[in-house]
Amino acid sequence: MLKTTRKIKGIYEDIQKMLFYMIPEKWEELYLYSSVLERFNNVETGELFFYYIPKGILRKNPVNVYEIPSKFNLEEGEYLRLVELLYDKIKELRNEHKKQERKTWSNLTIIIKDMKFRIEYDYEDIQNSEFDSFQRHIIWRSKYLNVGMEKVSKSERAILERYYNMEKNLTKTDEYEEDIIIKDVKNMVDYQTQDYETTQNVEYMASKNDKKRKNQILMMDEEQ
Repeated sequence: MLKTTRKIKGIYEDIQKMLFYMIPEKWEELYLYSSVLERFNNVETGELFFYYIPKGILRKNPVNVYEIPSKFNLEEGEYLRLVELLYDKIKELRNEHKKQERKTWSNLTIIIKDMKFRIEYDYEDIQNSEFDSFQRHIIWRSKYLNVGMEKVSKSERAILERYYNMEKNLTKTDEYEEDIIIKDVKNMVDYQTQDYETTQNVEYMASKNDKKRKNQILMMDEEQ
């Protein structure tokens, strides 16, 4: 089990709060993937997506984060700002690991299930991977969302077969797990989405620098 620090635990808590806030209905399980790659001039780019399983007697189909605005009639631009802030927090987590002089991970998976928060760090060299972004998405969904061979297309099945045939050569991963400790986090549909920037419930969603950046964005919008 990967050891942690007080600072990193604080970032974990921020991520949990942001995720609970961003899902507008009751849910049972959540699976998030994010990658962070360092490009030219130390620019950090990558991917972020997550799926959640709505709460119910019968297991329901996973909901993709990018389907949430249309599914719940939310303003898409405002919601994507929340996704961007969440990704900023993932990058902050990676930079904190670098400060601790730990091996730098390239991607992670977060699982929230049965009141447990679990995070898996992967050190794969994504930039030189034989799988592209789309293919890695197919593989990830198969592993974490139980999307079996019978549920995918012929081309996607070929991707999965190639991946599982070489699985023994996968890179090392590290894991961390803790109990969910946050309580009474309201989700975003408790407010008018255009006012979410001013609500107290969003204060936890960014550091002081993040909030300064958001205010600058709002000022630019007003000037336009």
